[in-house]
Amino acid sequence: MNLTDKRVLITGGAGLVGSHLAGRLLDDNEVVVADDCSKGDRERVPEGAEFVEADMTSEDDVAEAITSDLDCVFHFAAYTDTNYADPRRLFEENGAMTYNVLERMDEVGVSNVAFTSSSTVYGEAPMPTPEDHAPLEPISIYGASKLADEGLLSTYAHSHGFTVWLYRFANIVGPNQRGNVVPDFIEKLDENPDELEILGDGRQEKSYLHVSDCVEAVRHVVESTDKPMNTYNLGTRTTTSVTDIADIVADEMGVDPEYSYTGGDRGWTGDVPKMRLAVEKLTDLGYEPELSSDEAVRRGARELIDEIT
Repeated sequence: MNLTDKRVLITGGAGLVGSHLAGRLLDDNEVVVADDCSKGDRERVPEGAEFVEADMTSEDDVAEAITSDLDCVFHFAAYTDTNYADPRRLFEENGAMTYNVLERMDEVGVSNVAFTSSSTVYGEAPMPTPEDHAPLEPISIYGASKLADEGLLSTYAHSHGFTVWLYRFANIVGPNQRGNVVPDFIEKLDENPDELEILGDGRQEKSYLHVSDCVEAVRHVVESTDKPMNTYNLGTRTTTSVTDIADIVADEMGVDPEYSYTGGDRGWTGDVPKMRLAVEKLTDLGYEPELSSDEAVRRGARELIDEIT
């Protein structure tokens, strides 16, 4: 699908990836952002994008946001915290959002949808993990919710004539981010530059992708594939440990804290301690992320320090 002169909707478009994608697509398209701003920030929505305040768990709000004049829906709205305080709500409402979006799209005749899934659907899988790895055995409620969403999308692709682009994200980092390891370290060190508590043993090691690379990959995949179901890992070939992230953040802030560790091989129940996605399917399609995992963390840290401190 050529993303030029199209009218597109981004649910969750006031969040990290959604807001950056909105800015990227505005160059060539009409962009509508739908968000209830419960986690995202209205100020992140770029100038020039149409904004609809909408809760995707509400069928009425979804009906207002999704209209027959759309060419594509980027469904990015979700609860994204893998350690969410109310796991039942996370699972049920993530599923309700996706079902509402797909049902409304089918009702008004819009059949192109791109969806942000997650590496967490794989659980603790051999690395690098390819898209065809099986069985998918998530270990968090968040991962289980994303896998359930994938099932709904597959059903609409194969039984309702939809074209689905499904992205399994590595850890995304960049401006506008809050509630993840990089901004958390910045906030802690801004408050106390002498000490930093690190969850787990610091050896957790994952792939980090800068949001600029992420949105370019999202667009590239939509423009390059058109099967009913198009599933792609988005990540880097490299990883960064939690202690290395602390070192990078401390270096960028010009501080030298003492580290303390909470212990154990993971930060919380459901945390996958090591993750690296196979990205050959993406690179075979002609897209290679510009930044390595370490480079993505450093650039994201520098940008977030300017925002937060």
